[in-house]
Amino acid sequence: MKRTTLCYIRQKGMWLMLYRNKKPDDPNAGKWIGIGGKIEPGETPDECNAREVFEETGIRLNSAHFHGVIHFVSDTWEDEDMYLYSSDDFDCDSSVCSCDEGDLQWVPEKKLLSLPMWEGDRAFLQKVFDGCDHISMTLRYEGERCVQITEE
Repeated sequence: MKRTTLCYIRQKGMWLMLYRNKKPDDPNAGKWIGIGGKIEPGETPDECNAREVFEETGIRLNSAHFHGVIHFVSDTWEDEDMYLYSSDDFDCDSSVCSCDEGDLQWVPEKKLLSLPMWEGDRAFLQKVFDGCDHISMTLRYEGERCVQITEE
């Protein structure tokens, strides 16, 4: 089971998103996602979240809100538990740095859900927009198609 974090960073009605277009053989290629990555051995989800955000964006989080765990079950990829965060409390010396996995861009909230992204991401991202404090769901995928969303 893979363990990862994903953070949605917001500022003044805009959300920082990563368009995955640079990494070879990337299962997220062509999609917009939040900022995150794999939890390293001995690392807590909170530590991973802060590290991944800084490595991919140059942003130092002062705090982040933990929303819950999203379980991914797939017939194609390794099953995954993803720890979901959001933050509007950060320090950044520049607008954003470059990322070797794709292009970073601030996107207006009203346009965000119309971007190409995983169908399951839309489900939990809408809950983040709605201010849900605790989000727990299982997303079942067949290939790239989300065939079941179960809220827990």
